[in-house]
Amino acid sequence: MRFQWFSRHPGTLESAPMRSFLLALASLVALFAAAPAHAQFANRSLGLSAGYMNFNNTASLNSTVFLGFDASLYIESGFEVVSLTKIAFPEDPITGKRVVGLAPSLGIRYLLFEESIRPYVGADLSYLHVFKESGDSNFFGIGPNAGIEVFVSDSIALGARAQFNAYLSLSERVQTSLILSGGVSVYF
Repeated sequence: MRFQWFSRHPGTLESAPMRSFLLALASLVALFAAAPAHAQFANRSLGLSAGYMNFNNTASLNSTVFLGFDASLYIESGFEVVSLTKIAFPEDPITGKRVVGLAPSLGIRYLLFEESIRPYVGADLSYLHVFKESGDSNFFGIGPNAGIEVFVSDSIALGARAQFNAYLSLSERVQTSLILSGGVSVYF
């Protein structure tokens, strides 16, 4: 007995087996042609933060609050380049007046998880310029940091960060600073 593609009526195809075959073939092609699903994460961010800088009451500065401007760029494999520029108004213990401090930093951080909750560790190189009546002060610093970001939507994250810096200067003793901050970032 031979297999017949034609029905009893000449010129028409047998519909049920042919339809099943074409459906199975189309499903198989779609299965092998489909690309695997990948989660899409934005790799750049801009943000605002506010925090507290404790200068341990050294001869240069007292503790203060600051406003920060953050930016990050995802590199690869969980690493990000980060920048944080802080502007602060600490009190000069010598004169008792408020001074202006500008502290840009550039660093790298490693994301422990790359999901909607992102804890991280990192290190920053910092510069601190303090505008004083008695003469400006310049410090260069380095320090570790750790923090966490929690995404509250696809592109907005709330974060908390702790950082320790050791600032060096030619004219003053080592200035240490503990920095605690919280902020919001927009990823794009």
